[in-house]
Amino acid sequence: MSWFQEYKSSLKLIEVEEVLDLFFYRPLAFVFVKTIYKTNITPNQITTIALIVGMIGGVFYFFNTHIAITIGAILLIIYDVLDCSDGMVARLKKNGTFFGRILDGIADYFVTVTVYLGIGFGFASNSGNPLFYWMLLGLAGASNIIHAITLDYYRNKFLDFAFHRNSTLGENLDEFELELAKIKKNGGKYFQRIIIWIYLKYSALQVNASSKNTKISKPNYNKEDYLKKNKQIIHFWTYLGPTTELTLIIITSFFNRLDLFMWTMIVIANFYALTLLIIQTNINKNIKLDEI
Repeated sequence: MSWFQEYKSSLKLIEVEEVLDLFFYRPLAFVFVKTIYKTNITPNQITTIALIVGMIGGVFYFFNTHIAITIGAILLIIYDVLDCSDGMVARLKKNGTFFGRILDGIADYFVTVTVYLGIGFGFASNSGNPLFYWMLLGLAGASNIIHAITLDYYRNKFLDFAFHRNSTLGENLDEFELELAKIKKNGGKYFQRIIIWIYLKYSALQVNASSKNTKISKPNYNKEDYLKKNKQIIHFWTYLGPTTELTLIIITSFFNRLDLFMWTMIVIANFYALTLLIIQTNINKNIKLDEI
């Protein structure tokens, strides 16, 4: 098998991958994975290292010097490469775990929060107008959350309808409940128990909140027509993904213009998201329905 074929097999579905992941972070991650492939390093260990590197990168933003935030940005690049690597190792070696999937998600949240706090206490608090820039940062953070939720919604909707699978979230809940029961039966692993329990409670709220809407409004879309009409728009949704927005922080850090990151998130990214939402709504209205 060629390196290119191995690289493709290490990816998720290409249709829903972010461009920066496909052409920058994941190729670097693949080289790293090939380097450590024959070692005993596990996906969870890579995730833990990524978490540490990413949070250290976020801490550098607290110092609010150009050198410090540049170092922070470089560490965030390394974090993103490692963040791509854990899943690759899990898919290639087929040694991923349920807990590892949760740990990977938690790592993303912790790193993002650390970076935003670093920008807040570093850049915003030491600016000429702290209150104004804290408000800007809050709006940028809220935009980030909304974009992530929206992308996840349409990405999962695309995968559910186009590939006739059940709701991923519901499937995951069943899997994690079984894993939690297994851990309890075997004893020990209290940290994993707590993390999985928290995840289950949080995910259960999401399922309960969305299940009513799904039952009422989920059209019986024709698989082929849905895939054909959404293949392009789902690609454009990925530009609102966490990798793209983290890269925006990295680039503006190199130029010492974190204010541009905030304005881009609030004005340009939100306008882009609203435009996509209008287009997506029109697309959905014209998708053929299967007869029940």
